[in-house]
Amino acid sequence: MSLSIRNQLPGTVTGVTDGAVMATVKVRLQGGQDVTAAITLESVRELGIEEGSAVRAMIKSTEISLATGPVTGLSIRNRLPGTVTDVTTGGAMASVKVAVEGAELTAAITRESATELGLAPGSSVVALIKSTEVSLATA
Repeated sequence: MSLSIRNQLPGTVTGVTDGAVMATVKVRLQGGQDVTAAITLESVRELGIEEGSAVRAMIKSTEISLATGPVTGLSIRNRLPGTVTDVTTGGAMASVKVAVEGAELTAAITRESATELGLAPGSSVVALIKSTEVSLATA
């Protein structure tokens, strides 16, 4: 199956915390970073997700925000430091490629934001991703 989701990061489940309807799943990416996904408990069961499962964390490029410095006082669980490798701008939007340890992410942000943040190849950024915006696929 082919998907339009650009960001597909392989990893291994390191923990599952069940709730009444939702579960949080911690995934160790191949580069060593941890990502948390909040998915339905039904999905955990249907996909057979458990500690040690091989999965792909999938994130739409429109669900990645970028910061140019440390962020505090924020509920976003996933914060991946990286370096901008490419910025492509259009009339309204910009596509920003970010190298994180062991992977590359693509973030779709407004052109105005990319300009205001001064994003260019070599810029240090932190990719911010809400756990509810991380989907999981079994390998």
